[in-house]
Amino acid sequence: MSHRFGEFEIAVGFDVDQAILVVRGDVDVLTAPTFGAMLGVLVEQGHPNVVVDVGALGFMDAAGLGVIAEMSARLAETSRMLTMRAVSRQTKRILDITGLNELVRLEEPFNSNVPALGAEQRSDDDSLAVVSKPADLAADLARVGSQPNHNLIDAALRLVTVLAGATVEGADGVSVTLERHGRLSTVASTNGTVLLMDDHQYETGEGPCLAAAADGHWFHSESLADEARWPAFVPRALEEGIASILSTPLMAAERPLGALNIYSNTERAFGPRQQELAALFASQASGILSDAGADAVDEQLGRRILDGLLARETIARAEGMLMAREHLNAEKAAAIMRRSARTAGVAVVQHAAEIVASVASELSADR
Repeated sequence: MSHRFGEFEIAVGFDVDQAILVVRGDVDVLTAPTFGAMLGVLVEQGHPNVVVDVGALGFMDAAGLGVIAEMSARLAETSRMLTMRAVSRQTKRILDITGLNELVRLEEPFNSNVPALGAEQRSDDDSLAVVSKPADLAADLARVGSQPNHNLIDAALRLVTVLAGATVEGADGVSVTLERHGRLSTVASTNGTVLLMDDHQYETGEGPCLAAAADGHWFHSESLADEARWPAFVPRALEEGIASILSTPLMAAERPLGALNIYSNTERAFGPRQQELAALFASQASGILSDAGADAVDEQLGRRILDGLLARETIARAEGMLMAREHLNAEKAAAIMRRSARTAGVAVVQHAAEIVASVASELSADR
């Protein structure tokens, strides 16, 4: 049984006392609800061992890590532990940095398809190999669901900054600049220094984050000591020990709303691979804003994104349950849900919620 979503695919199999979920492609803000729904079905069915095979995983962002954290906690309630199989060195590094390695069992040997980044330089990349500092992302992941609605977007954006700071080599701080109440302000930051850097740009009216937010394309200052574009801001940054900056615009409804800013105390810290990662995290943050609706007022943003994400998760969860219970593929499960909802005269999300509740009741009765 498998479920495709663009380049993302998940497949479920069973081996003696194991339920195995194989993940291929990227687990991000769009695909994480389906990943969570399918994994949730296996957790609720009470299999002694639940295994997630990530040998073909492309990339997992904060949304995917949130699924891992949630499912690990649910398994722990019944003295079980999530197993991750064929973990690449890159994925293991993220699990180590975020503290999620303590919540899961890693099945060795690790997948060696993704080469480890060593101290050597790549010929097409003059960026420095800098070891990232540990970050307590696990605590942030656990807190997101409990945030008040008006803080939900900022909490999600904070996850982006924390994960970017932990993953991008050379990053000494990350922030998100966003348009609020007609002016730019910092809504998420990893430390006080980068918050100060953003404030210096707001005060002087110049700098890479303002330029990225205004022009809608990325700005990279490899060496602030040699930078001539922002004469009022640069001396303040140098005084605080900042040596290079990478700012990537956040887009929603085809217009720039802000920027993801990565600061380093080292010159030329951000080469091609760091720039690619920055673009991925900026895309995730832009997706969060697009889900919320760029035209919504601040008080509506939290409710809109919460409702949208919960509806998508509920539908994906119900679809996964139908696939597992009736041995259907994704298309047939979705078609059955739409047809049943139309017959009952209710919205698809309402019918999906009824399916989730019904299956949960059946599972409780069988225990």
